[in-house]
Amino acid sequence: MGTNGSTMLEPLRQGLPPIDPSAVSSSVSCALPARYEAVRGARQFTRATLGQWELDHRFDDVALVVSELVTNALRHALPSDTAPRENAKEPPVRLHLMRWTGRLVCAVRDPSHDGPMARESEEDFSAESGRGLFLVDSFSDGWGWHPLAGSLRGKVVWALFRLG
Repeated sequence: MGTNGSTMLEPLRQGLPPIDPSAVSSSVSCALPARYEAVRGARQFTRATLGQWELDHRFDDVALVVSELVTNALRHALPSDTAPRENAKEPPVRLHLMRWTGRLVCAVRDPSHDGPMARESEEDFSAESGRGLFLVDSFSDGWGWHPLAGSLRGKVVWALFRLG
């Protein structure tokens, strides 16, 4: 991972439960195209990565959360207008999977500065957008988000899984 990637994740690490960043045993990421088919690609990437890390038994929960985070990110990453991007070479959505000894974090970066919003009322939970964060909250051991620092635009939304 280049310097851009590691500095991008600094605030992510700060926003997580106390973890020594040097204790990350594995960290991978993949760029996702701004198309809804990217959700399938993110699931395949997650399956392959968890297989390498011998965490296949966690795939169902992690893949569900990854799917929701990527879907939310794509909602913000897909251009609603035809304005050119400042950095067209940089894919708008990126999935990071990081593994420590006792935990796994999946983080999704997107170009929007708006924080994710869970729906308040019961009837809103049946709405597509509100249900996603409800599922993330239900299937992970914690989640959060933060704006990107420095010259990077957008935010990162992350979810934490404890590994028993």
